[in-house]
Amino acid sequence: MACWLFKEEPEHYSLEDLFRDKRAVWAGVENNLALQHLRSVKKGDRVLYYHTGKEKAVVGVMEVVKGPYRDPKRDDARFVVVDVKPVRRLDRPVSLAEIKSNPKFADFALVRISRLSVMPVTDAQWAEIERLSKQGS
Repeated sequence: MACWLFKEEPEHYSLEDLFRDKRAVWAGVENNLALQHLRSVKKGDRVLYYHTGKEKAVVGVMEVVKGPYRDPKRDDARFVVVDVKPVRRLDRPVSLAEIKSNPKFADFALVRISRLSVMPVTDAQWAEIERLSKQGS
């Protein structure tokens, strides 16, 4: 089981929207590297939900319930989507500033390639985000 981070503007589709809907199609990924990562996602993979924009924080956890398939809204096989469901909210959001200031994230794509919307997360990075989310909560 792999781990990922998916980014979304909360004004467009927030973690709260996902909890309300109980399941969503994760679409709209256009960057080639992000698409390459999305094509590697598998059913059962865990995903950190990251709010972009003003918030810039990891806010929750999702699970992939259907692996990559052609985006039904696009007439181009290059674009894929996955289906996700909410798992839980983090005890508290973990901000991008916290992540950037932590040496354990020096090689994290979120720090190195900040505009990427889909990226892999190592087990160690996942554990550190979980640890940080429990501090001060």
